[in-house]
Amino acid sequence: MAEKITSYKLACVIARFLDEKLAKNISILNISNVSSFADYFVICSAQTNTQVKALTENLTDKVKSTFTRLPLGRENDAKNRWNLVDYGDVVVHILHQDERETYAIEKFWNHAFSIPEETWLKESEEYSEYNVEK
Repeated sequence: MAEKITSYKLACVIARFLDEKLAKNISILNISNVSSFADYFVICSAQTNTQVKALTENLTDKVKSTFTRLPLGRENDAKNRWNLVDYGDVVVHILHQDERETYAIEKFWNHAFSIPEETWLKESEEYSEYNVEK
């Protein structure tokens, strides 16, 4: 049975899923007041192209198995430098660390509200693979 989940909670759980697979510099931006196409962006960095791909695959598998939810869209560049997973209300950007620095999404969306790490970790505790406090 599919579990009902708010876009805020989904963004927090997605951030946790990425964190548990060693994504770096995870940010959640609440863009609901400045954009009509989504409520949240979840942005993270990976150190290699292989890790970008692995994070993308793992995330889509975890969201599907946990919430029986498939992405509405997915964009993968040929070299796995910037992958995007669109869940409608939550859009996930998984970038190679060089692309993250180059495109600086957070600076472009600087008028969006950022969710602090301790907040999204607490909000998603029940979905932890490890069930341990960080």
